[in-house]
Amino acid sequence: MYTIPFNRPCLSGNEYELVAEAIRNGHASGDGPFTKQCHIFFEKALGITKVLLTTSCTHALEMSALLLDVQPGDEIIVPSFTFVSTINAFVLRGARPVFADIRPDTLNIDETQLERLITDRTKAIVVVHYAGVGCEMDRILDIAAWHGIRVVEDNAHGLFAKYKGRYLGTFGCLATQSFHETKNFTCGEGGALLINDPAYIERAEIIREKGTNRNHFFRGQVDKYTWVDVGSSYLPSDMLAAFLYAQLQRREYIQARRQQIWEYYNAHLQAWAVVHGIQLPFVPPHCVQPHHMFYMILPSLAVRQALIAHLKEHGILSVFHYLPLHLSEMGIRFGGKPADCPVTEYVSDRLLRLPFFNDLTEYEQDQVIAAICDFRGW
Repeated sequence: MYTIPFNRPCLSGNEYELVAEAIRNGHASGDGPFTKQCHIFFEKALGITKVLLTTSCTHALEMSALLLDVQPGDEIIVPSFTFVSTINAFVLRGARPVFADIRPDTLNIDETQLERLITDRTKAIVVVHYAGVGCEMDRILDIAAWHGIRVVEDNAHGLFAKYKGRYLGTFGCLATQSFHETKNFTCGEGGALLINDPAYIERAEIIREKGTNRNHFFRGQVDKYTWVDVGSSYLPSDMLAAFLYAQLQRREYIQARRQQIWEYYNAHLQAWAVVHGIQLPFVPPHCVQPHHMFYMILPSLAVRQALIAHLKEHGILSVFHYLPLHLSEMGIRFGGKPADCPVTEYVSDRLLRLPFFNDLTEYEQDQVIAAICDFRGW
């Protein structure tokens, strides 16, 4: 239907060969050789104490809620402008979401609002690095430390991005990653839990292994393993880990390629954006982004929808992004109401994401840009 899709799964090198090797290894289930290679890669590259691959970023967030011992009645501060998984993981444990608005520049959680949202029931602040641009972590960590609150980073967009010279995912006590097919590095579906506080490592291994001390058994610490805690099956197949590892081996190429795509959009749409009052992505000078997505904020919902339809007529799929969680059916049940998060509501109606994937060609980008510049639906 579309000559230029919004996303297209891409190969980076020897994915097929490594997946075949995983099968030949005779260990296609979780925690096989390629899973361990991915763990080592991330721990060394990011300087993380412990990394555990999971079946999704959603499951990594669920593990975070379990590790923080979230209980019914606890409150979790979360941006309203995010995917539902960010808060669902904590609501599953009985927590109440407290929705924060976002900054109008980076579209990240507005750190100036946090103090007024904190109560004696606040258990954690969950930040989302939108488009891989870092939240204002210095201020957020200071506020959290002052109130004795833990910080979790939903870093689904931000692998290998930096805030003030430090990798995203290394600030909170826990952080999560996504390897969904729309991400820079993918295995179709997958995720990771990044553990920055060593106190959580042992229990994280147990939770990830269905609540058993199976890892202790494999390390020879016990002569048999048994059920010792709550947990679930959060291990991805080693075949998926093999696919992911092939992409990680091409880290520099993938990141450079995405940078080219992002910069091409930015350079060729700047003049058009200025003429029509369009907001393009903003990256503060103290942040290094991973070039995860390219978006535009249009003047109104009507214009946004008209541009989506216009691009569709040219065979181009563009998409909007998050709907405000505080105005969703579930959000309203937790007390959300219109005007609670005005910037979120404004951005949600107007944001448009352009096609962006590793193999997107300059010719395809030229088609997208030409169609945008030809738009007359003002």
